[in-house]
Amino acid sequence: MKPFIREYINEEQLKTDVNKLQVRGVKKDDIYLLTHDDERTGRLADGSETNTIGMKEMDFSSAVGNMFNSQGDELRTKLEEMGFSKAEAENYEEDLDDGKILLMVTNHDNVENFIL
Repeated sequence: MKPFIREYINEEQLKTDVNKLQVRGVKKDDIYLLTHDDERTGRLADGSETNTIGMKEMDFSSAVGNMFNSQGDELRTKLEEMGFSKAEAENYEEDLDDGKILLMVTNHDNVENFIL
């Protein structure tokens, strides 16, 4: 099943929504962040106690291949590994190019009701 996904431009709203999810019992292991910049992704994930998409979420060949891919290719691969179609990954990667932050939640029963 593909994760629940929401786009953000405001880091504070993202942190507020992540906190709402955690208060409602959504586990850290089910909450992922992605931005166009690895450093920003790591900083936001650390600051909100969430995950980034790494080796654990990807198959080995995709993870190794990402070492040789452009940033855009790497982001699309990560999104596809999370369960999004190639077309969806391309659309979301374009949003990342525009500076947006993606919040993804796996095991997401009723998540959309927690964060409006």
